[in-house]
Amino acid sequence: MSAPPRFIPTTVHKRDEFSETVSGHLEDAPDTKLVLRKLDGVPWWAKPIAGFLARKEIKSLKLVTGIPGTPNLIRVDDSGILRSWSEGMPLNLAKPTQAAFYHDAKRILRDMRRRGVTHNDLAKPQNWLMGPDGQAEVIDFQLASVHRRRGKIFRIMGYEDLRHLVKQKRRYAPDLLTASERRMLARKSLPTRIWMATGKKAYNAVTRGLFNWSDGEGTGNRIAAEGAQIEADLMAHPRVTAVHLSPFALPAKGSGIYAFVETDLSAVQARNLIAPARVALIQPVTTLPGGDVLDLIAMNRLDELDQLLAQQPELESQTAEIVAQRQNLTDRRLAGL
Repeated sequence: MSAPPRFIPTTVHKRDEFSETVSGHLEDAPDTKLVLRKLDGVPWWAKPIAGFLARKEIKSLKLVTGIPGTPNLIRVDDSGILRSWSEGMPLNLAKPTQAAFYHDAKRILRDMRRRGVTHNDLAKPQNWLMGPDGQAEVIDFQLASVHRRRGKIFRIMGYEDLRHLVKQKRRYAPDLLTASERRMLARKSLPTRIWMATGKKAYNAVTRGLFNWSDGEGTGNRIAAEGAQIEADLMAHPRVTAVHLSPFALPAKGSGIYAFVETDLSAVQARNLIAPARVALIQPVTTLPGGDVLDLIAMNRLDELDQLLAQQPELESQTAEIVAQRQNLTDRRLAGL
């Protein structure tokens, strides 16, 4: 039997202690974009947790494969979990206001429940995407559960998935909320209330304290811990008028801070403003656009940037030069360019 086609990585999107998310393609299908949750570089002390999360993701992806709006599981091997690429923009950037999006999102949740799967991590807007045609998509099944019985636990978890979708709707399209949805937002399930009062505090203590890891995108908690002082130190220079800090996956291991600095200093002069140990990359720009644009550039999420600029074309002139001069070239290194 011939070996399966090799996965060719092109861009590292994010990295934490338990996995690395890399997009790319199979060597015999360069035009089909895929995503690998890379597990072969996990440190030994994190392998038990990484293995537990991987098993949950594999079980759930096997069941949701084929549901429009969810990833298709391609294969599992020693390198990790390979799935289809979801062509969409995270909700925190897309900010959907159309009723059709939320109807489609509910359809995904119904289809998942029919297959006995609950997602359990839909409070994060990054796990919801709006596709190019306005349809809903769901990603990141690391915390998902597969239920053999449709008992009380299954019903509670399904209810919480729906409640978190309604919370996203309240954030981005509050005028679309129905009376029943407003009642749902006011009524957390008992297990959720217990978790918020007890378990979540312990979870935050471990992930943010022991691992120095933030819940948002798996990129570390350094900006929250050190960002204010870094910004103050950069702004102390008289020729710096604004600063934006973004997280990004380092080419080797871990995550770093990427600083966009509004200044007329040269790239060499800007690099000398702060030690590389504190800020891995620093890019001088003429004018800072919105932070969402800069975060996408820092993390090499250029497909999503194109979608965002299609919605906000007024940002394109500011952004073109920043993209051309970007300093996170992980995608070029991985592609061998």
